Amino acid sequence: SRYYREVLPGEIVKISRYDVQTLDVVPRPEGDPSAFCIFEYVYFARPDSIFEGQMVYSVRRRCGQQLAIEAPVEADLVSTVPESATPAALGYAQKCGLPYVEVLCKNRYVGRTFIQPNMRLRQLGVAKKFGVLSDNFKGKRVVIIDDSIVRGNTISPIIKLLRESGAKEVHIRVASPPIRFPCYMGINIPTKEELIANRPEFHDLANYIGADSVVYLSVEGLVSSVQESIKARQENENNLKTHKSRVGKIGHCIACLTGEYPVELEW
Repeated sequence: SRYYREVLPGEIVKISRYDVQTLDVVPRPEGDPSAFCIFEYVYFARPDSIFEGQMVYSVRRRCGQQLAIEAPVEADLVSTVPESATPAALGYAQKCGLPYVEVLCKNRYVGRTFIQPNMRLRQLGVAKKFGVLSDNFKGKRVVIIDDSIVRGNTISPIIKLLRESGAKEVHIRVASPPIRFPCYMGINIPTKEELIANRPEFHDLANYIGADSVVYLSVEGLVSSVQESIKARQENENNLKTHKSRVGKIGHCIACLTGEYPVELEW
């Protein structure tokens, strides 16, 4: 039977027609912990991916639960912009004891040439992409969970659309911390000036995007959501002592959130 596992950070693997061999594992300088990109968990990875022995979907759900602890709000229902933040929204709803309800549905026909958008659709750029399930939230206070707000220009028209369709209040909760710094490790993050977290509008972000309130997950909350089950598994492996465990210090790169880079920058 075939056995799949992750390639470890710094591991050099040789795959031949005969077998798969580990040639070397290059250590981090001075024995620093590895620096796996934390944004893979927040946004980039598919939810069924498994990193560091845990499923991305489960981490996102934990982020939502942690966000509910840090930033609860008086509301009637929890929802999301389909569909990357759905696991976080389900986690938030579960922790708050609020129903998870769909308020938007994705329009499958966007970009198909045989659908000619009329003038109203052109004015409501978002309406081309989403259908509004207005019966589900008319007259109600809605919490929208988003996975990240980078520039801030995508969420505004969605909030406007929900209000025009009858939402009483729209509260935004973000299942990751604000991105403030550029990534030099290969992830395409906009320039510092483009990031909403660095702009003057950030000081009154709720007003700028038209929401009743906006709260982001804390950096500590994100890190604990990501590392919780890794730590539990490492402790378990240590207790069992059934094999020499590859337990090292747990490390993740959070440079785009804190500006502390895992390597020396040479400029």
